[in-house]
Amino acid sequence: MAILEILQYPDPRLHLPAARVEKIDASTRTLVSNMAETMYAAEGVGLAATQVNVHQQVILIDTSPDRSELRVFINPEITRREGMALNQEGCLSVPGVYENVERADSVTVTALDENGARFTLNASGLLAVCIQHEMDHLHGKVFVEHLSELKQNRIRAKLKKRQRKAA
Repeated sequence: MAILEILQYPDPRLHLPAARVEKIDASTRTLVSNMAETMYAAEGVGLAATQVNVHQQVILIDTSPDRSELRVFINPEITRREGMALNQEGCLSVPGVYENVERADSVTVTALDENGARFTLNASGLLAVCIQHEMDHLHGKVFVEHLSELKQNRIRAKLKKRQRKAA
C-alpha cells in the first residue's frame, strides 16, 4: 500500500472528468487500497480517484466514528435525490476551507464494489452529502464551485498565498 499525493485546488487536473472503470481487476483493487490508506492518513471521510490524479470513477467513503466502515463506489450513479439541506463541507483538496453547501438531503446511488458486485444504497445525512461531494470530483467539480464567485476568488487567493509561504 502507498500514500498517494492529493491534488490541491485550484490544480487544473481536479477539473478533468473521470472515465468509467471498464474492468475491475488487481490494479483497481490496488488503487482502492492506496486511496483508503491515503484518505485515512489525511483524516478524511471521503476521497475520489480524481483527487489523487487517477481519472477513473472510483470513490471511497467512511463516515463511521471508528473508521471501520469503508465503502467503495465504482462507476457510481445517483438515481434519486430528495429534499435539500445546507451542510458545512470541507475537502482534502481544499485544506482548511469549510463552507456551507446546499445538496440533496437523501440520495439513492447504484455502483459496483471493489469485487465488481452491483449494489444500490439509500443514503441520508452525512453519507448522502459525502456521496454527492465525491461524485462532483468525478465530474471535475470541487465543492467551492457551489459558492459565489466572490467566495471562490477569496479561497483561491488564500490557498495561493499559503502555497507561496510553504515554498
